[in-house]
Amino acid sequence: MSVGERAGYDWGMTSPETDATAAFRCSDAARDRDDPFVATAPPARCWLLVEHPGPWGHQALGDAGYPLEVVDAIDAFCRTRGARFQLIRRSRGRGEPAADIGRFALVDTTPGAESVRWGRVSSPAELPAALADVEAVTTPSPDPVYLVCAHGRHDACCAMRGRPVAAELSAAYPDRTWETTHTGGDRFAANVVLLPHGLVLGRVPATEAVAVAERYGAGEVDTTWVRGRSFLTPPAQAAQHHARLALQESHVDALRVLGVEVREPGTVEVTLDGGPERGPVMVVVRERWVASPTPLTCSAGRAASMRVYDLVELTPAAAVSGLGVVLGGAAS
Repeated sequence: MSVGERAGYDWGMTSPETDATAAFRCSDAARDRDDPFVATAPPARCWLLVEHPGPWGHQALGDAGYPLEVVDAIDAFCRTRGARFQLIRRSRGRGEPAADIGRFALVDTTPGAESVRWGRVSSPAELPAALADVEAVTTPSPDPVYLVCAHGRHDACCAMRGRPVAAELSAAYPDRTWETTHTGGDRFAANVVLLPHGLVLGRVPATEAVAVAERYGAGEVDTTWVRGRSFLTPPAQAAQHHARLALQESHVDALRVLGVEVREPGTVEVTLDGGPERGPVMVVVRERWVASPTPLTCSAGRAASMRVYDLVELTPAAAVSGLGVVLGGAAS
């Protein structure tokens, strides 16, 4: 019996293969096309996580059922801090007393200054006051946080592919794992966010979820699943990815962005810190748009275009011997 079955998931309700009415699933279409997903991490300097057991509406904040003054306070806080707002809840297989809720976290993803701070309120009405003095009412935590998008009302693919991943992670890391609302890139489900580094992963199989977390805990990242780092702009995400491939660099903190310069519209030069042995690494990427023959989300209703970043140049030249040009990612 799998972890998901032990957790009580009804795979007949969450498997696209068994849903005869599902004529189109965006994640299936994206997998069939092998849509590139590098450079699609949503922009966020930090993440504001607020516990909400559900049900979740289509929009995380607007449909959370909070009073208007609470919504306004959260919105203002996020705009000021450059924060992304997420509702979180425990995986279905993790039962907790009803009173043991009300947690919230502010996660700073600034390279070199990453941090996780947890607090608790007895009701959403207390959130504005807590956010007004958030550092004083929260406690630093050394533990990472694993978010898995399972927001079925935003896109069915997120629930179908995300919940099995959340169940596996929750079984291994119950205190670190949370289901969360929309993280962008529905068609890349299952989407996982590794905090505090803000690494956004896509198409993570349930069978690989625990290994992904273990590797992150060891300070490593597998480029197979990485969509990007939320702190970085899309061109910088693409540049860092290409450099990781070229240099076979898997350490989470490696290749920090030192500078970004627009050479011409759509072409960006990104300078990365290659470390004492390599020195600065310069990467040039070029943006282009690719038409998709199908909608990019299950509910979109019409086809759209994907943004892709091609590798133009990477120096030192020795780093790319035999590499050739590699495609970057697509916009969510």
